[in-house]
Amino acid sequence: MRILDKFAHFPIVLVGPSGTGKTTIYKLLLNKNTMIKYSVSATTREPRNGEIDKKDYYFLSKTTFQDWIKAGKFCEWAKVYKDFYGTPKEPVTQYLNEGYHVLLDLDSRGAKSIKKIYSQAVCIFILPPSISELKDRLLKRGQDSAKVIEHRLKDVDKELKKIKEFDYIVVNKSVEAVVDKIQAIITAEKCKTKRL
Repeated sequence: MRILDKFAHFPIVLVGPSGTGKTTIYKLLLNKNTMIKYSVSATTREPRNGEIDKKDYYFLSKTTFQDWIKAGKFCEWAKVYKDFYGTPKEPVTQYLNEGYHVLLDLDSRGAKSIKKIYSQAVCIFILPPSISELKDRLLKRGQDSAKVIEHRLKDVDKELKKIKEFDYIVVNKSVEAVVDKIQAIITAEKCKTKRL
């Protein structure tokens, strides 16, 4: 490995409240940039309509998830509400070693854990234009009950308090504009002195 390669490839961590459009953003980003691979998370929650095992998530039983924790197979993991979520370590390491950037969709705790393991990681916080618009998006997508939506909106305040821990903040007024900004962030990061 050449000296210049050491930090040339890095995890890109997207964080933001549910409903900020992270899934749409990462799908567009993957279509536009062939040097990015998406890290599929593992979860113990039930698949939603249309979700496919190993494509959307690794859908694991709670016993299997606990076994993976004990075996050290996660970069990070957390219990969110009543289910577990985690980032399998092997694909992240494999993609980085193959010369790709690795895209992760996490919460702020997960981002902090990734930064401890991969110091070269770039953490981007995606903000909605407003809380009222975020609530509208959550209602329109129709995936959660009113109680879950209310709970998610309460969590927004907790997430916003951690914004200073992030490398970048991007407001999602237009998905295409957000993707362009993230592409610009990647280009700028690749040119940073610390990566050379």
